[in-house]
Parts: sequence; C-alpha cells; structure tokens
Amino acid sequence: MAARIFFFLIPLLFTFNISVQGQDTLRIDFDSFLDKALSNSGQIDYERQNVELAENKIDQAKAQRILPSLRFETQHGLVPGVESDRTDLEEDEYYLDPNLRNDWEDWAVFTKFQLTAAQPVFTWGAINEAVEAARLGAEAAAYSFKAKRADLEIRLFELYYSYVLALEIGRLLDEAQDKVDQIEKQINTMRESGDGELDNSEIFKFEIFKHEFQIQKAEVSENMAFIRETWNYVLRNDDNTVFESDVRFLDPVSFEMEPVDFYQEVAFDNRPELKALEIGAEATETYISSLKSQALPGLYMGGYVNFANTPNRPRQSNPFIKNTTNLFTGGFGFTIRQNLNFVSMKASLERSRIELRKVTFAQDAARDGILLEVNNNYRSASLAEVKVNQTDKALVTAKRWLRQEQLDYDFGMGDVKDLIDAMKKELELKLQLKQRIFEYNTSLAKLNKSAGIPLTTLITN
Repeated sequence: MAARIFFFLIPLLFTFNISVQGQDTLRIDFDSFLDKALSNSGQIDYERQNVELAENKIDQAKAQRILPSLRFETQHGLVPGVESDRTDLEEDEYYLDPNLRNDWEDWAVFTKFQLTAAQPVFTWGAINEAVEAARLGAEAAAYSFKAKRADLEIRLFELYYSYVLALEIGRLLDEAQDKVDQIEKQINTMRESGDGELDNSEIFKFEIFKHEFQIQKAEVSENMAFIRETWNYVLRNDDNTVFESDVRFLDPVSFEMEPVDFYQEVAFDNRPELKALEIGAEATETYISSLKSQALPGLYMGGYVNFANTPNRPRQSNPFIKNTTNLFTGGFGFTIRQNLNFVSMKASLERSRIELRKVTFAQDAARDGILLEVNNNYRSASLAEVKVNQTDKALVTAKRWLRQEQLDYDFGMGDVKDLIDAMKKELELKLQLKQRIFEYNTSLAKLNKSAGIPLTTLITN
C-alpha cells in the first residue's frame, strides 16, 4: 500500500512549483483542498495559456474589421537650401529654372510625416467568418483546458484521500501494537512461571511476526511523512501553514451506481474532449469558408496624407510639380484587391481540409477510447464494491475468531499460535478493507470523470 501511494504521488510533484515551508496547522476539506491546489498548479497555469492564446486570436481577427492597415511614418534630417540666379522668378516658381542648384551654405532641418490607411468595405464575409472561426477555436481550447483540469482533479482526489488512508492505517497499527504488547507480556509471564505448555516454535513465530510488524509500521510512517511533504508542496501559501485533512475516517462513498449504458450516453454528451473536437471541427469548417471568401476580389477604401516641411526650401505652386521636402497632400479612394497566387491559396485550402478530416478521425478515435475507458472504469468500480462488501463480512468473522481465541488463551485453553494467526488475519483484513474502500472511492471518481460527471457530485453524495 505504501509503495503504491508513493509511486502515484511522484508524478504529481512535477505538476506544482515546489516550495517547502510550513509552521501552523490547519484542517482543510476536499473542496478547499482542490481549489487551493489547482490555483497553485503550474500545469494548470500552463494549460490556461492555450485558452488565452486562442482568445487573443479572436482579438486579432476582430482587428481586421476596422482599419486593419494603418501606418504612420516620419523622416528627419538636414537638407541644403536652393539658390537661383534668375531674378524674375518667385520662390514658388523655382521649378522653372533649369539651372537651380543646392545652396551648401544654407542648411535646415527636414521633417516629413506620412499617414496611410485602408478599410475593407466588402470582402464576401471573409472577416466575419475568420472571427467566428477564432471564437470557435477559443471555445474548443476552453473545453480542452477543462479536460486537463479534470485529469488533475482525479489525481488530487487520490492525494487527498491517500492522506486519510494513511491516518486510518496508522490508527490500525497503533491498535495492533497494543495487542502485540499484550501477547508479549503474557508470553513473558508464562516464561517466568515456567509454564510447560509454552512451545518454543510459537515463541519464534511470534518474534518473526513482531519484526515484520515493525517493518510495516515503518513503511506507513515513511509514507505519511511523504504525503505530508507532498501536501506542503501542493498547498503552499504565504502564511507557512501546514494543512491536514478535515476528513479523519475513510468510509465508502454513499453512491449508487447506474447501469453502464447510462455512463456511456452521459460520456458522449458531456466529455470535454469530445466537445473540444466537435467545436474544433466546426471552427475548421468556418475557417475553410473564410479562405474561400478571401480568394475572391475584395473592395477596400484607402487614403493617405503626406506632409513635409523644410524651411530653406520653398513649396512649389504648380500642382504637377512636387517638392518632396516641402509639401502637403492627401487623398482617398476605392480599390479592388485580388490575390492572384492561386497555387498558394489552393494549398492552404487543401491543408485546412486535411486538418478537418484529421479532426473527424480524432472524434471517432476519441469516442472509441471513451467507450473503452467507461467500460473499464465501470468494471473496476463494480469489482471494488464487491471487494469492499466481502472484505467487510470477512472482517466480522475475523473479529469473532480473534475474540474466541483471546478468551481461550485467557482461560488457558488456547495457544499463542492460534491467537497470533487470528490477530494477523484481523489486522490484514482491516488494512485490506481500508485499502479497498480507498480503491472503491477512487474507482467511482474515475468512473464519473470518464463519463464527464463533475467530481463534486460524488463528494456531495
């Protein structure tokens, strides 16, 4: 039991950022444990980034609706002035002088601003379809995140109740230790009195049992220490608090299983993995429609404003003559854009169609896997329930046997061997019962998870 829980907890440690601190002790119920552990989980933080990236794609797609192309540029520098030998020309007519030249003794700062913009007017719905595809992609990412969270919740469920299991086993071993001490005391008394009925083989068997019992106690002690450290990792906080489970006794969950076909139907309706794939397929179909619309010619409205100023260079008055160092001009109009790279567009469209087929096949594979998972978990839960019931009945019989052997031994009619055998069997069955209750509760949690049923419904029941 100790080794099984140990190997279960090892991968859980890598899910959290480790910080070993702790002073005060506080009891915590499972719901609070789950919320706090999930808030500390590095894996959850990592998976949440996929949702945020998908939501960012929605913002990017929406940004294409209003001025997707808006550009502002500035240029600055030093420019020489101009000089002309003609006295009959005004400064704004210098363009008429073919011998106009630079004045290298007159320098000024050149400043230029340029603003260009393009606004889509009609794109055959390509932008709206891209926004919808991004929205569906974000919804699919949210369901994928929910599936990852459900996997971690099961592992946290096992971690929480493994603590309770360790507490229970520790108490059982303490009770057994008292009985061991009583038997040892009786054996020593018989030795001292020189009781001839005391068989040396019985003493050897008792000594072997006592040593094996100490090994088991050490395993449980080390296992509890490991679980406590794991809890410190998972539930760390700024107050340096060490948490203990609010639940102190491990009892079977009060839960009545439904027929297996109920869980199969619920799984197909509720599993977030299936919803993620279904919505992902819808998003891909919408994106394909957007690609088809993008291949058609689109109507855009564009405009620009150019302003340049250099004090030592006069602006020219002729509208057909442009002085790039001193001007103010602008305009707007409509344009039709058509992407003529048909080979690239066809390849992109085919890639999206392949992805759609891939998602479709993934849905079929996921349904098959979920069906097998539900059936396997249902079988495990059903078998675990039988084990709990039958072990409980066997324990009742073992208690009666131990009580009878104890009475016989006290009255001098029994022997140590039978008493030890009865005590070992009772302890063994007590430990088995707690372990099987743990397995039963865990198997029910896994069954609910495989059917897409929230874990909290199992706890509240």
